[in-house]
Parts: sequence; structure tokens; C-alpha cells
Amino acid sequence: MASKEVPTETVTERERKFEVGLRRPRPELAGVGPIAGTADPVELTLDATYFDTADHRLAAAGVTLRRRRGGSDEGWHLKLPVGDDRRDEIRMPLSAKSKPPRELRRLVVAHTMGHKLIPVAHLRTERTECALLDGAGRTVAALTDDKVTGEAIGKAAHLDRWREWEVELGETAGEDLLESITVALAKDGVHRSKSSSKLARLLDDRLPKTPKRRTKLAGDVVLAYLRDQVNALRRNDIGVRRDAEDAVHQMRVASRRIRGALNSFKRVLDRDVTRELAAELKWLAGGLAPARDTEVQHQYFGAAVAELPDELVRGPVRPFLSAHFAAEAEQARRTALKTLSSDRYENLLRELDRLLTDPPFTKRAKKQAKAELRHSVRRADRRLRAAARAAARVADGPDRDAALHELRKKAKQARYAADAVRPVFGAKLDAWRRSVKRVQSTLGDHHDLVVARTVGLGLATAAHRDGHSTFTFGVLHARGAAAAAGLDGAFERRWRAVRRATKPKWLS
Repeated sequence: MASKEVPTETVTERERKFEVGLRRPRPELAGVGPIAGTADPVELTLDATYFDTADHRLAAAGVTLRRRRGGSDEGWHLKLPVGDDRRDEIRMPLSAKSKPPRELRRLVVAHTMGHKLIPVAHLRTERTECALLDGAGRTVAALTDDKVTGEAIGKAAHLDRWREWEVELGETAGEDLLESITVALAKDGVHRSKSSSKLARLLDDRLPKTPKRRTKLAGDVVLAYLRDQVNALRRNDIGVRRDAEDAVHQMRVASRRIRGALNSFKRVLDRDVTRELAAELKWLAGGLAPARDTEVQHQYFGAAVAELPDELVRGPVRPFLSAHFAAEAEQARRTALKTLSSDRYENLLRELDRLLTDPPFTKRAKKQAKAELRHSVRRADRRLRAAARAAARVADGPDRDAALHELRKKAKQARYAADAVRPVFGAKLDAWRRSVKRVQSTLGDHHDLVVARTVGLGLATAAHRDGHSTFTFGVLHARGAAAAAGLDGAFERRWRAVRRATKPKWLS
């Protein structure tokens, strides 16, 4: 569901930049992949002002916010990294105001943290754009030849001038075309740009440098893992505000991974200091939970009804489910956005910044990583095995479901611990980790079915109240119970695989 505050025009760009000299002729790319020719060039002048905090928080995160005149897409642009060579560009039209629109400012609050957005750079680009055509004359990509004049704004102004080529794929082009073009240009001595954007190139000496990954000391390894997860949390914050697919789930995963690291590596991080932060991360996950739970249950019931023969679907089941979960999703989204708009959440982000800049290390953080971090993995393994023994003592019913759910949480913690120490132990834990993940996944599906049976009873009650048949919900309840029993059996097999998995001797 779309929020009224979020711009509706979003374009995914698949592009790659190349560094070139000012006098180099434009390349001839006919014969590369499906490219058969080039359309007549179009010349443009683009004038852009970039906005960021004074300490360049957006640029450091690979995010750019600009006001650009010129070209068919002139307006406000917010560019968000999606993956290698991929960025989402959110566009809004120009207005009389020279400051960034409120809608775009709100999307990046997890990065700006209340700091004012100010002009940090001005770029003027003389662009020559050529469409790259296939044999049928269809555009498969675009080559832009940019001559850029940039000025970094600040206490010390900085002027620069350079030229770059940019290849952007068309909607129907395969990803392999970028690689083919890269190889063709490399043969002619043209190589990929080291900067992800024009702004990053201009501000290179002003941006905070990403700390080098070190794996010698325990504290270095844990801190690098935490930094990755905090970055993921902030990245998905934007996705949640945009109502992007899977963003709520991924943001919850990041918050759980951070909390898991604080719990798992308490020999390295002072637990007395991090305890409150862990509690706040749990609160955040709880604020996002309704949105994720609604999403999971809607998918489950939609798929479960689709699998039923028509004669077992009695009454307006499908429109009833659509209406019910649409209302649930709307309420859950409001809850999520209220959580992310709260002072409590902003304080949590500040505490995460403090965790990264001034980590509460214990003396053990200075110990050799291989010797120290194995203790945390061993502890996670012991807790996992204890939970498995507890589940084995419960035969059936709600107590069995609760025991398996607890075991699932322990499996998740063990897997996250293994992920965190992978830079140290490499592939030595991979077989064990994969087996643990399969247990976690199986028990996750089992828990979803347990919840679905409860949700289904509520749906049946609501359908009865509206005068509809409840027959189909009874069928779904019975099928869900049978499926859960099957997953219980699958868990037993996968747990045996955990015990047999190859692992280092210190984990035996």
C-alpha cells in the first residue's frame, strides 16, 4: 500500500561508469552483445545541486539527493543503492522551494539523524547521449558522454573537472551486456570508475573512510559484523518508509542480528553496557512485527486456498481474506511508521552510532580472534543442544509447539554467531551452519503453521459473524495441523544432520 508522503515515481537504474580522458573519442560498440548500431547523439546541459549533512552522512552511505535542471527527468532525485550497478531513483518535480521536499527528507532520517540538509556540491554536466540499438532498431542501452565541472561547497571550496562515460541498460537488456561492454572498453584501455557517482568522485577526500576489515583481534571481528548490520538496518529503514517489498523483514533481521551479537559476544562486549541497547532493539523488532506477521499470514492463506479444489472453497473466501488482510496491513503499516517516527527510535539510532564509534569492549576484545571467538560459538551450540533435549522431553500439543519455537530461536542465534565469525574460521563452520539453518527454516515454517491455525480460528469467527460459511477454514485448519506434524518429523531428520555435520574439533 502506498503512503501519501512517498513519491510514486521510482526508476531502477542499471548503470556503470568509466573514467576517460578529456580528448578520447567516443567508443564504437556495434558488435558487442546485441548492439548493432548507435542512434544520433542528443546534447544536453544538466545543472545539479547536491544536498547532504555537513559531515556528508548521505554520501558516506552511498545515498545522493539532488535538485537538477535540464534533461527529460529534471526535478528532485533521491538515489538509493540497491546492489552492484543498481540504484533506485525516486523522483519529484521541481517546485518554487529550493530546499529538499519533506517527503524525501523523511525517507533519509535514519541517516541524517536530525542534522540539517544543506547544499554540499554543485555540478554542471555537458552531456552527449547516444542510444545503443539492436538489429531491429530497439534501444538496449544508452551511452552518455559527460564533461563535468564540479564545485564542492564548504569551508574550503574545491573545483574539479573531468570526463566520464556512463552505460545504462534499457529495460529489456540482460545484465551480461554491462559485462560485455566493460570487457570491450577495457581492451581499448578504458576502465571502470573507482567512484560510484559523480558526487562521490568530487567529495572523495571529504568522505569518512570505511574502516579496513581486520580479523586478528576479537573486537575487530565483532565490530565489523555490527557495522554491517547497523548499515543494513538503516538501508532497510528507507525501504520500510517506502513500503518496499521485504524491507520490514530485512530490517527485523538486522535488528535481531545486532541483538544476537550483543548477547553472543558478551565476553567481548560489556553486557552491563549493552543490555539496555539489546532491549531497545527488541522493542524495535516488536514495532515491526505486526507488518511482517500480516504479510506472512496473508501469503500463507492465499497460497493455501489456491491449492484447494474448487468444491472445498465455500463462500466468498478469497475476497473475504483480501479485505481482512488489507485492513490488517494498513494498521500494521501505521504501527511500523509510528515506531520509526518516534523519539525512542531516534535515540536507538544514536546509541547504535555510539556503539560503533566507542564500543564497550572488555579486555578480551584484544585477544586473538581465533582463540577468543570460538567460546561464543561453543556457547551457542550448547544452548542449541539444551533446547533440543528440552523439546525431546515434550511429546505433543501446545507445550511441544512452544519447545520447538524456543529451539528455533536458539538455532537462529547459533547461525548468526557462525555468520559473525566466518571471517576468522572461513569454511570450517559452513557444514554445521548450513545444517543449523535448515533446522531453523523447518521450525520457522512449523511456527508459521502454529500461528496460522490460531489466525484461522479468528478468521472463521469473523466469517461466521458476517454470515459466511466457515467450512473452508475448517479444512485449512486440518491441513495446517497435518502439515505441522510433517514438519515436526522433518525437524527430527534435520536435527540428526546437525549432530553429524562436519565441524572443527573445538565444536565437537
